[in-house]
Amino acid sequence: MFKAPPSVSTEVFTTVPKEFRKPGQAPAERIAAGKSTLKTDTYIEGPSFDRAGNLYFVDIAFGRIYRSNPAGEVELLIEYDGEPNGLKIHRDGRIFVADHKNGLMLFDPQAKAIKPLLTSFNAEPFKGLNDLFFTSNGDLYFTDQGRTGLQDPSGRVFRMTSQGEVSCLLSNAPSPNGIVLSANGSHLYIAVTRSNSIWRTMLLQDGSITRVGNFIQMSGGSGPDGLALDQEGNLYVAHAGMGVVWKFSPKGEPLLRINSCAGNMTTNLAFGGKDSRDLFITETDSGSILTARMDAPGQTLFSHQ
Repeated sequence: MFKAPPSVSTEVFTTVPKEFRKPGQAPAERIAAGKSTLKTDTYIEGPSFDRAGNLYFVDIAFGRIYRSNPAGEVELLIEYDGEPNGLKIHRDGRIFVADHKNGLMLFDPQAKAIKPLLTSFNAEPFKGLNDLFFTSNGDLYFTDQGRTGLQDPSGRVFRMTSQGEVSCLLSNAPSPNGIVLSANGSHLYIAVTRSNSIWRTMLLQDGSITRVGNFIQMSGGSGPDGLALDQEGNLYVAHAGMGVVWKFSPKGEPLLRINSCAGNMTTNLAFGGKDSRDLFITETDSGSILTARMDAPGQTLFSHQ
């Protein structure tokens, strides 16, 4: 296999403020069902930047959407009856939310209102949406995880075109989670949590997929969660339960281990900052957003200590 890659650390960018936490309160059904304890006062996921540099993220446990400004000041935008898991911002500014309870949602931060956009496929409800990714042409890929796993490998991957046409691309994944498109648009990467692996599929011109393969096999922790790509096409994987984000080359070679300076539940990630080379990571054990600098090739990699 491969030797262990070099490692860098992170630092805390911001933390969910104490006044927004809910210690002692029962979290959403999904968190209660999937965790060994109900002791959580926040469960953050889904980081995504708008054009002004504000970072949006969600709290699955208590149906919340937050926004942090570039200085790390956190604002609670909405609390509603839902389980928001993933969040992405369309190029036209609309905010899409993959909600485990309610389906695909649209969030309006000005009105502080959220409404359903897509709640079913072929007249059947979703199992439980998890994460989503927009392509440059406005097509949306999203995962339908539910409670699938090796005991029930029926998790699905969907595509919704910019014209609103929805198709199911994959229906046999044991817990599909994070999802991104390769830099050249030829392959789709899917974090398959319960098999502790990253699947890669080839995209055909009509948008369908073929040649689904196990691109990266991981071990330990709870499995891969969120995914992101840098400007060179390297793949970053948030390894929940390990307190780590892994950086892989486009060939699948491990290049870097990025260690959490807080807890072990590194759930999702996004690039931001002035040149989009600062990596931001949601860490759920502490309810913090972590950050690390990922410099361009040929430059010295800076590690936050």
